[in-house]
Amino acid sequence: MADGGLTRRRALALLGGAGVVGAGAVFGPGLLESGEDAPTTGTDDGLARDLAVRFAPTLYFDARERWFPTDPRPYTSERDGETVVDGFDAFDGYTRRFAEGDGPPAPTVFHRVRRYEDSPLAAVQFWLYSAFDQFTTNFHWHDWEVIHAFVDADEPQLFVASSHSRRVPNNEFLDPDPGVRPRVLSELGSHSSALSVNDSPDRFQRFPAGDAIADITNSALEVPDAGDLPAAYGLPRDEGFRLPYVVPELDGAPLYEHERLPAVERSSLVPPELTVHSFDALSSPPADLPARDTGLVLGHAAEGDADSTYDLVSMAEIDDIEAFTGPQLSFEFAVPAFGEDLIADHITTTGTPWSQSRYDNPAADISDPVHRRALADRYDAIGEPAPVNRLVAAVRQPFESDEAPDGEGLTVGEPTVEAVCLVESDPTAVPTFAGRVVVDGLPPGDHRLTVNGAGLAPHSERVAVTADSTPDLAGVGGAVALPAAGDAVKLQVDPGDGGDSGADLTDLAVEDDFAGRLYDAPLDGPDAVYVHRGGAYTTEVRDADDEVGAVRVNPAGREPVTVDRPRTGKASLASFLATLSAETREEVRAAADLETATPETTEAPGTSDSLGAGKGRGADGDREPTAGTDRGGRPETPGLRGLLQSLDAVVAAAGRAVEQAEAGNGQGADERLRAVADRLDRTARRLDESRRDLPEPVANAVDRRLDQAGRRVEQALAADKL
Repeated sequence: MADGGLTRRRALALLGGAGVVGAGAVFGPGLLESGEDAPTTGTDDGLARDLAVRFAPTLYFDARERWFPTDPRPYTSERDGETVVDGFDAFDGYTRRFAEGDGPPAPTVFHRVRRYEDSPLAAVQFWLYSAFDQFTTNFHWHDWEVIHAFVDADEPQLFVASSHSRRVPNNEFLDPDPGVRPRVLSELGSHSSALSVNDSPDRFQRFPAGDAIADITNSALEVPDAGDLPAAYGLPRDEGFRLPYVVPELDGAPLYEHERLPAVERSSLVPPELTVHSFDALSSPPADLPARDTGLVLGHAAEGDADSTYDLVSMAEIDDIEAFTGPQLSFEFAVPAFGEDLIADHITTTGTPWSQSRYDNPAADISDPVHRRALADRYDAIGEPAPVNRLVAAVRQPFESDEAPDGEGLTVGEPTVEAVCLVESDPTAVPTFAGRVVVDGLPPGDHRLTVNGAGLAPHSERVAVTADSTPDLAGVGGAVALPAAGDAVKLQVDPGDGGDSGADLTDLAVEDDFAGRLYDAPLDGPDAVYVHRGGAYTTEVRDADDEVGAVRVNPAGREPVTVDRPRTGKASLASFLATLSAETREEVRAAADLETATPETTEAPGTSDSLGAGKGRGADGDREPTAGTDRGGRPETPGLRGLLQSLDAVVAAAGRAVEQAEAGNGQGADERLRAVADRLDRTARRLDESRRDLPEPVANAVDRRLDQAGRRVEQALAADKL
């Protein structure tokens, strides 16, 4: 088995210290010391050619690919005494030649060999030029991709295939079999490279299965509640994930309408069934995007399994080109206003390969610290791994839960499309893979992370990157929850501007009764987050004294909901308890279809800490409830009667706790809060007795709210602030 036979085990630890980020973990300096690599030199032209032929990759392209690796020299021009390749000339000229020929024009792979001084280690580089890149966001004129084969004599040590940017971990394979040459699966439009060393040459395999090995050996990411997987971009459309592409624009119009591109038509771009014109024009993610299919296979002349061959040309043949030029392209990437619209230039541009550090030092492209350490252990020329500042998070999509009452609870699952992320300190769009966000090389300090996806509501939050703290994962196990745009409602929090208004608030969290914590980030002034309108939420705030406050939020329709000047302390939490219990009581009564015989009630003190329509209304104060009847005039079941009485008692006790706290009587407030705790225990017993008389979703909701109420009572009793 020439391309397999190895047994691989996934590493489960990332090397490096840990830092804090609002949406995940950032790994900073810690276990590893940075080291310098030895200088590199060229080698004899004949030997370089032999190594290039020996490791020349076989390239597998998507059936919908439009831009294959080619020679840029037909598109050069002189500008101010310099030889340049203009983006218009290359894109239009390549499109015209493709239409006039029998296949891709001038298939070409450029090669270069760099040997590390005083070491047997060398790197064989294969550089691929495409006239255009149309990915989901990072499209641009020109596209240079590189594959590195680190070799000792003619024995391969490590294959590295380049990903979308230096911020995304590359796709790497340590210790290939001696007879293996790189097989590269090129991503549609972007030409990001994935390796294939398994027994299915045109398929990407992230994990080992049976006797088959995985195509990457990168260390695994560990994101709680999101699973672990190798930290490398792969091929989402080959792995069963959906990835919509975007039509690039120039001066507000689709690129194919530009007068300087007469040969370029709509059919010259990625096909319409895979593309959208803007992310936020969709109410939900596209559901019918086609998966990847293998099309053209290119190999060197020595290869016999390719559909067509490419020329293998030395990079020295084109080093007279000074620049690859073209105006900035754009598309509509929604950055929410509450996310500080600081990101305007997120489309990458392409320079010359020889202007990049990896050109003379290929080891600069090794993104996995375990791989770098492996080479450093074998060769003095490779320095120890440098610290990694890595932001890690999972993207999840909330849906209405079948276990909850209609419109009152969510479940969180895998997103139906891949998303795109921006960090304001480095405005390069980074794609997710398998719903995971990985951004490498972030400097310590405050950043703002924005996540967007086709048909999803955008998300933005401030993240603090440090080098010596324990990870503090936000949301659902370090996940960013993006609701479908058509289901999204904006939840705004305005802490006010001084005094007791909440200006000292430091943190904001939002949790749903069923899905749990969906948002958790630092708070510095007004903030907002898009939530699914089918949820029932608790907005939690925390202040500089580590005091907690809570407000109940029940969205109605699509109108934004504003939590204005939230408080922390006993009164806030007791008011929340009264509101939550009153809401629960009314839900039980409605679900049981009861008409109570009690007189009209008044709202207990403190139950105004609720936002939304049709929920959290009314409370009975101190009054003991009277038994109710069903709509046929029959008494309700004893279990339901007891449950309603217990909930009334919770509302009343919580209201009295609010009164005592607002009057400045902390001891009295605590006495009432202990009474709330006692009544909550009684309510839980009553729920067990009456569960058979309630619809299961309602019983589930009461269960979860009682759990939360118990937690809030403990917080209120521990609070120093009234």
